[in-house]
Amino acid sequence: MQECSYGLDIPMELNQDDGHWRVTLDLPDGIYHYQYKVVTKSWFEPEPEPALPDYTDDDTKTADENEQIRKNYRDEYEKRVQEVKERNKKREEEITFTEVWYTFVDPYATVVDERGSDDAFRSVGILIFKNGDFQDQFKDVTAKMDYFVGLGVTAVEIMPIKEFPGKIGWGYTPRYYFAIESAYGTTVELKEMIDTFHKHGIRVIMDGVYNHCDVSAPYTAIDHDYWFHHEPKDRTNSWGPEWNYERYDEKFKVWPARKYIADSVRYFINEFHTDGTRFDAATQINHEEFLGSISQSARDQARDRAFAHEFLCVGEYLPDRIESVLSNGGPMDSIWHECFYWKLRDAIVFDAVNWNDLKDIIDGRRRGYKNIVDIVNYQSNHDHDRMLVELGKERQIFDQDAFRRVRMAFTIQATSFGLMMIWMGEEIGEYKEKTPDVAKLDWSLIEDRQDNVNAINKEHLQYYKNVIQLRKLNSALTAPNLEFIYEHIDNQILVWHRWNNTTNDIQTQENHIIIICNWSSTTYENYEILNIPRNGHWYEWLNNDKEYVVENNKLILENLIDHSVRILVYQMKKCEEDKVSVG
Repeated sequence: MQECSYGLDIPMELNQDDGHWRVTLDLPDGIYHYQYKVVTKSWFEPEPEPALPDYTDDDTKTADENEQIRKNYRDEYEKRVQEVKERNKKREEEITFTEVWYTFVDPYATVVDERGSDDAFRSVGILIFKNGDFQDQFKDVTAKMDYFVGLGVTAVEIMPIKEFPGKIGWGYTPRYYFAIESAYGTTVELKEMIDTFHKHGIRVIMDGVYNHCDVSAPYTAIDHDYWFHHEPKDRTNSWGPEWNYERYDEKFKVWPARKYIADSVRYFINEFHTDGTRFDAATQINHEEFLGSISQSARDQARDRAFAHEFLCVGEYLPDRIESVLSNGGPMDSIWHECFYWKLRDAIVFDAVNWNDLKDIIDGRRRGYKNIVDIVNYQSNHDHDRMLVELGKERQIFDQDAFRRVRMAFTIQATSFGLMMIWMGEEIGEYKEKTPDVAKLDWSLIEDRQDNVNAINKEHLQYYKNVIQLRKLNSALTAPNLEFIYEHIDNQILVWHRWNNTTNDIQTQENHIIIICNWSSTTYENYEILNIPRNGHWYEWLNNDKEYVVENNKLILENLIDHSVRILVYQMKKCEEDKVSVG
């Protein structure tokens, strides 16, 4: 340990029994910066060079313009490669002074840390956001709490917040696993943010990167091969030194990487009262035994602390793996339903409608999933452009036509088997392309303006709120029952039925919902749909409770617009649902 204020090297003593180095100093109160001066056993793993970006010719530009853009891409690529080479050379020449950052946390200011609602993971699901783009800091997110409450989400997932190199980034190359990214704020502000979410019945899931870390993380410089694989398991999908969960230290009877990462997960549960963890790059971790162990440990710990009795462990498996969910013997409560994204994108953006593929993703049981919580459905995330952007870039579809397709996708999300995840900004019609750089949400899209030029965005947000409200209030959408009751391939019409046949304190009758999707480019003025499950009065949720009377199990639906979706609720008006929820 080097005590900088005196410029002295202070030796530490090794405990041969547990392998820890220690020293005790008597210091007056104050703030101290210290470093560990280590005789390294490491070789220096080079920072990986960036991939050459793809460029597809833009049909709206000339050949010369496309070539110039391609040249600009190549020039920028060469510049970045050279920067990486220079950083790698510099690292090899530097003496190893290793900083190990821990955040010394402040205690909770509140007496009661309330948990999220018990049904958080059984109802609407998750809004995922990146701190810094959604708002600048934790305190700014807290100040935006009315927005989350008004939207109606019951959980949020926060992209990685552990300290990473620089001030701008997605956070997927963590350097310090026990420190909070300083650009986002203090530990007090983080705790206040989480507390405020909890007080409004919203649970908080943290994105965890446990496959790899930054090339300059401390343990890479101390003894690389004690903690990490010597080489990447898969060079085509490698983003930094990869934790070695197979290495066992016989002398100290410990799995070094497993213990370190498990300690980090426990730290966030104990100190910040998180409600779940998303395991980034679970496919690349490729160690179901470790993932099962750490997931169960997290669940037990949260339960022992008497909160988050449904601590949620979510895995990012690309492609999604049916055998990796807990209900099928795997380690995860839920996994990202990547197949849902790709098949829905094909149908919504490219009009490539495959009936069996669509039915497989709408009803995940057809693919082998068993429980609603098994899969998290999404139409976009940070790794992809928002669907609104895809429609513009790929098909030159904009304005009302584009918004209608995005709303169709969202309604399918909300009424499919599984949980639902929203990527920040899609609910307000944000039109920014994917970027690792700064891409702040444009909140002016939903501000009140005299010229009303953002009317379509405000209407879009209200649409999202209405659909979320239905999912929260009507238990038909959180029950596992789903049946396709009508399909007409030539007309491109697909209808499914969701229902709940149990009672509870709020719902005293069966709940039935039908969803009608028009995938075609045709608007049908009066469309006849057979096999409606109940005769009687049905009310259109997203059209001012417009009433339809079904007789002989036949529905005549008016004005079924191209690339749109309709939701009908049996014997319950939207205004009546509102009264039930208030009661």
